[in-house]
Amino acid sequence: MEKASQNMELITKYFANFTDAQLKQFAALYELYNDWNSKINVISRKDIEGLYEKHVLHSLAIAAVIEFKPGVEIIDIGTGGGFPGIPLAIFFPQVKFHLVDSIGKKLKVVEHVAEGIGLQNVTTQHIRAEEIKNRKFQFVVSRAVAPLKDLWKWGKPLIQKGQEHDLKNGLICLKGGDLAQEIFESGLRPNIVNIETLFKEESFKDKYLLHVGA
Repeated sequence: MEKASQNMELITKYFANFTDAQLKQFAALYELYNDWNSKINVISRKDIEGLYEKHVLHSLAIAAVIEFKPGVEIIDIGTGGGFPGIPLAIFFPQVKFHLVDSIGKKLKVVEHVAEGIGLQNVTTQHIRAEEIKNRKFQFVVSRAVAPLKDLWKWGKPLIQKGQEHDLKNGLICLKGGDLAQEIFESGLRPNIVNIETLFKEESFKDKYLLHVGA
């Protein structure tokens, strides 16, 4: 229980105004992921102890830069174990999140975690993003699954053009390291936020949020 409260302090240090239901959902993530990780390795073994900092809080960097409006639809490409989609779905219960991945066993974990904490705003699909047809979303989100040029190639056809937020509808991705070459090769000019300016933990050094408007 002590670990759970320490983990929650990491979240509530930066965000407030959660309902009791949201706090319980965030608190339940550790046991659920720890249990599933023993069966299907969706998070590296060394990272499970740092779940809240390296995965949950990292995902919530998106919530720190944009307040998604109720009814908005968002697709998480290459969601893996459910990041950033699951933490964002807890944070924004009135927003619809569609989590997709090409690896079915990872989505099985996502589905059980979502069910385990009672998330009503998450759907999943076992598919490659480039194979999705006839669906549009206000935002595509992703976390370090592919180079920016590929994320944009897959994501752009899925984005409904427009602007209802401070940021234009588009791609929001979380990345790390030296991105100069990757951005150059993409031919894009993303807005870049250094996550270290949002969260002070050491693990966010050289971590960035990129936004490309459609």
